[in-house]
Amino acid sequence: MLATGSSSSSNPVTTFPTSASAEAATFKGNQDSFSLPWVEKYRPSVLSDIVGNEDTVARLSVIARDGNLPNIIISGPPGIGKTTSILCLAREMLGSQYKEGVLELNASDDRGIDVVRNRIKMFAQKKVTLPEGRHKIIILDEADSMTPGAQQALRRTMEIYSSTTRFAFACNMSSKIIEPIQSRCAILRYSRLSDSQLLKRLIEICRVENVDYVPEGLEAIIFSAEGDMRQAINNLQATHSAFNFVSYDNVFRVCDQPSPEILGAVITSCLNGDVDKAVTRLEKFWVDGDLVSRCQVPCYARIHEVGVHQGITIKFLDLKSGNRTNTYADD
Repeated sequence: MLATGSSSSSNPVTTFPTSASAEAATFKGNQDSFSLPWVEKYRPSVLSDIVGNEDTVARLSVIARDGNLPNIIISGPPGIGKTTSILCLAREMLGSQYKEGVLELNASDDRGIDVVRNRIKMFAQKKVTLPEGRHKIIILDEADSMTPGAQQALRRTMEIYSSTTRFAFACNMSSKIIEPIQSRCAILRYSRLSDSQLLKRLIEICRVENVDYVPEGLEAIIFSAEGDMRQAINNLQATHSAFNFVSYDNVFRVCDQPSPEILGAVITSCLNGDVDKAVTRLEKFWVDGDLVSRCQVPCYARIHEVGVHQGITIKFLDLKSGNRTNTYADD
């Protein structure tokens, strides 16, 4: 990692090569709106700028080039580019007709049956002049939050207007979409982003925004993001705004997550049978205002790194999910 700008910190700044240097010069995001949060300012506008899930994005690029978009469902964890992929696809397919040919609804807010009967149906009926082989696109974000009644009404609308309109659903869990809609769609699954993919985009943003950082700071952001690009960029901006320097300690002062170092010490104390010491360290979480629920995921990550016996790890996962049994009383 290469720290940009000048830093007044005494922490050593480590330099090592990265392939992001050439691409950082061309990746600029939406810099026309400087007041936007970074997560919006650097939201990709074309499919080629999307990070991760290369195979699926390549399929979307073929659709954007050839046209004839099917109804699609993109499912996966939050912050990995589902909605952005759909927006980029629609923008590349429709070009200057994007505003006229796209209806975007967040199903968390607009998820009742009235929306299907009114806004969606009226848009599907609207006549829009589009290039040959292109269709109007209705984007339903967080579609798994739609009520079952609205989904039932939507399947008939999809059939009636299939010659002029395509539907694109983004959701966290495709299983919450009713089977009749799933059978009418091509289902694409996105996975969490890798650490290297997050790092590449964070370095690009740091260079454009002239952010001072040390490698440990970006590593802390990646650890806290857990494969979520949106969370990583938000944490980067929050740390930079608060301290003007992205370091390990500064990141965990801003992020709503306990320090993995303290968690590691707690786990080590437990493995060594020193429960009193572990409890003493846990008290720091209560003093700092950290809740146990926010310790679970990073705690599991540290258990995996330490190499705890698989049986103990399974018991921890059972406890995490609430499956407590009397057999754990003696452990």
